[in-house]
Amino acid sequence: MTLSEVAAVTGLTRAGARRILLTLEHLGYGTGEDRKFALTPRILELGYAYLSGTPLWNLALPYMEEVAELTRESCSVSVLEGADIVYILRLSTHKVMTINLAVGSRLPAWVTSMGRVLLAGLPEAELDRVLAMSQIRAYTADTVTDIAELKRVLAGVRADGYACVAQELEPGLQSVAVPIIDRSGRVIAAMNVSGHSNRFSREAMLEAFLPPLRHAADQINHALLRR
Repeated sequence: MTLSEVAAVTGLTRAGARRILLTLEHLGYGTGEDRKFALTPRILELGYAYLSGTPLWNLALPYMEEVAELTRESCSVSVLEGADIVYILRLSTHKVMTINLAVGSRLPAWVTSMGRVLLAGLPEAELDRVLAMSQIRAYTADTVTDIAELKRVLAGVRADGYACVAQELEPGLQSVAVPIIDRSGRVIAAMNVSGHSNRFSREAMLEAFLPPLRHAADQINHALLRR
């Protein structure tokens, strides 16, 4: 990207963007050539420093592999960051979305199964704050956009212990998610399986995906208690 493009995307002045880009270049995280700047592979150190310091990285992966093998569908773990979910682990089998999801990808929390699990675990005041900053709009004809209805959905997620979202973010995309809970009982992450509606109905998806997901989450939660 050019300096002007970086300034426009970040909302910084050209002078502020230039200082930051030169700092990244000096530290080896960026490079500049022909008036364009790019990241270097060293930037991965920052992301993997987070992953290597997170117990979920080592604890969740073996159980995610079991889930992916049993369901033959993609399995992911995410955490809440502002009004978004951020993918911290992902095992992909089928591409079910038009966008390419990977570790570090972000999606709106309120309209995703993992996001709704994470939102359902928040105190009421914090939930209101996150929903207020969310850009709620209709992605498909099935998207729940009414705040009161969305809160009723989240109350159901809290009571049921799982979230199921069918074709609200993208036509054909559906997923089911369960919470990952730390020793204090706080929901710290969510794990889901996603698939396409042409392979499973909502009911068939719950029947096939929810038991292995819950089993995997129970194993991870139990392992977190021992840490």
